[in-house]
Amino acid sequence: MTDSAGGGREPASLLRRVVDVRPNELAATWASFAFFFFVLSSYFILRPVRDLVAVTTSPTRLPWLFGGTLVTMLVANRLFSSLVVRLPVRRFVPLTYHVFAANLLVFFAVMRITGDAIGTVPWLGIVFYIWTSVYNLFITSVFWAFMADVFRSEQAKRLFAFIGVGGTLGSITGSTLCAMLAQRLGVTNLLLVSMALLEVAAIVVWRFPAAPRTPGDARAAADARDDGRIGGSVWAGFTAVLRSPYLAGIAGFQVLYTIGSTLLYFEQAGIIRQAFSSPEARTVVLAQIEQAVQILTVVMQIFLTGRIIRWVGLAVTLALLPAITALGFTALGTAPILATLVVFIVLRRGTNFGLTNPAMEVLFTVVPREDKYKAKSFIETFIYRAGDQIGAWTYAAFAALGLGISGAAYAAVPFAVVWFVLGLWLGRRQAQLAAAEGRSGRGEGPRTPADAALVATR
Repeated sequence: MTDSAGGGREPASLLRRVVDVRPNELAATWASFAFFFFVLSSYFILRPVRDLVAVTTSPTRLPWLFGGTLVTMLVANRLFSSLVVRLPVRRFVPLTYHVFAANLLVFFAVMRITGDAIGTVPWLGIVFYIWTSVYNLFITSVFWAFMADVFRSEQAKRLFAFIGVGGTLGSITGSTLCAMLAQRLGVTNLLLVSMALLEVAAIVVWRFPAAPRTPGDARAAADARDDGRIGGSVWAGFTAVLRSPYLAGIAGFQVLYTIGSTLLYFEQAGIIRQAFSSPEARTVVLAQIEQAVQILTVVMQIFLTGRIIRWVGLAVTLALLPAITALGFTALGTAPILATLVVFIVLRRGTNFGLTNPAMEVLFTVVPREDKYKAKSFIETFIYRAGDQIGAWTYAAFAALGLGISGAAYAAVPFAVVWFVLGLWLGRRQAQLAAAEGRSGRGEGPRTPADAALVATR
């Protein structure tokens, strides 16, 4: 697709009005957009089915579901790393999606054999909940790892927000399909719809266009020489996080985000429980919040994200969400009412999906290729779920100390302050590593020991 191609001229021109995309990047950008659309539409068909398990499960059993998810996530990381070691990227990425699609087929068969759906077969519901909790993080983590491998740091800052729009539209489409088809097809048959969409995502990877590189890009020549096989150790993701301050910082950023989200989730439950007595009224307000979040996300991704990253830099961009979180928890502690909660949630989640998530993915464009798939997956799956556990126990500690909704909100502010400082450091460190990579690509030698270590891994 180029500007000079008759059929593609108008769509390309329209896209370039809102996104700073270059002609040689159009094919990869649209393929990425479609890839993410099918990935998230597949998951959001399953999400209500998973939530059905949580609704029908006793609150005393939910921590066991979280614990089972954490253990399963560690095992899944080990299996995924085995694929990364043995297979080229263009084979293990679609194979990962094929494996999850095959899992869906197994669940479909078991549900047919048992003669009932998830909600009334306890052991099946538990297994499906844990599997889905692993699945949703893996399919997005693998997608963004592939994106960080395809696009360079400068390209990512311009294009990742638009690519994220594909995922947002996919989530809306998946949710809509679930609502439309659940009663017509039944919950069991929805699994086949989700599986079909996931297989389409795998096909997009198989037919993905060549990465947009410049003629002088040293890494382009390196990619052309090898077969895309990464190799290394299956435990490299874990050891890399321990060894690298940069990767450890990203892991810490992820944990602090998750802790804040978990604390806010419990605050939301308490305030909405006080504000509304009926399940119907609570469902309506939660749906309205979700709708507002999606609208804000799409607007930011299309019109603001790429420009904000270029205008204020990655460091300030990463610090914006922690700043909003600190101010939001302070406001919630001062006025723990529904209006404060709604504004805080919409701003926080919309900023996270629309701005922080694309900015975080830029962080991985400057790490060695092995870390993009192994360490990134470990951080965004196992570390993420570990953050859930920490957040839940932190809120339990607040409750044990007698802190109410207001006290717990104030107690969350120091977490956001640390998160703010870490975001600034990560953004500045990414700029240093990107500059080192740029000098290496132009044939210049690295200027610091850290730069030398980075270039040596290429």
